[in-house]
Amino acid sequence: MTTDRRIALIASPTKQAQQAAETLQDRYEWSPLDQADLVVALGGDGFLLQTLHGMMGRRRILPVFGMNLGTVGFLMNEWNIDLLENRIQRAKTFTVFPLRMDAMTMDGDRVESPAINEISLLRETRQTAKLEVTVNDRVVLPELVCDGVLVATPAGSTAYNLSAQGPILPLDSAMLALTPISPFRPRRWRGAILPERTRITFRVLDPGKRPVSAVADQHEVRDVATVTVTLDRSAPLTLLFDPEHALDDRVTMEQFTI
Repeated sequence: MTTDRRIALIASPTKQAQQAAETLQDRYEWSPLDQADLVVALGGDGFLLQTLHGMMGRRRILPVFGMNLGTVGFLMNEWNIDLLENRIQRAKTFTVFPLRMDAMTMDGDRVESPAINEISLLRETRQTAKLEVTVNDRVVLPELVCDGVLVATPAGSTAYNLSAQGPILPLDSAMLALTPISPFRPRRWRGAILPERTRITFRVLDPGKRPVSAVADQHEVRDVATVTVTLDRSAPLTLLFDPEHALDDRVTMEQFTI
């Protein structure tokens, strides 16, 4: 690389991503991850989320420039081997803040986990879930009967949240989406948009008969009793995008996709 920043290359274990990594290794010079200032990640959205989760465990969180070698690639840039140094120098930066899940299981175990896209609660059996929903210490739904419910960040609002008929949130909205999954009661409740500083707590009603799991991105916790969700502003993550394919533009245009 001829940029003034040291750049590391990582790739998904898929054949396509590994072949692309070999091609880039022959074309450019790379630094070890522990000496780098920036990371180029090859793969799909799932691999990018995995990479960002790995960054949160490091002493120094590095910006990530992803290139799509997966399927959807909503959080990725287009794969192109040419002019990579120029693309990185021109890249537009976006800072995203993860959610923090604080879950207590029926056995009394406490589990904390971050999530970049969403935290979801899902029924484990054929029985619907019954949940009490509290917002900032106020019970707003004494009983939500549903397949599940999720809290999504703006960056994650176009993923599972959108599939569950949740709202698309602009990246600079400073809001969270609270979206039910196949709600049965209250019949007319379709979710809420809440300020990002909101603390949301779910209490599982009748957990013995109606067990519920909690999932923070790709980390699942079974048989939860309570789950509290907050935004963690102490762990900012930086994504880099080509100016002509910036994430804020993609999120906006998703509202007009039919």
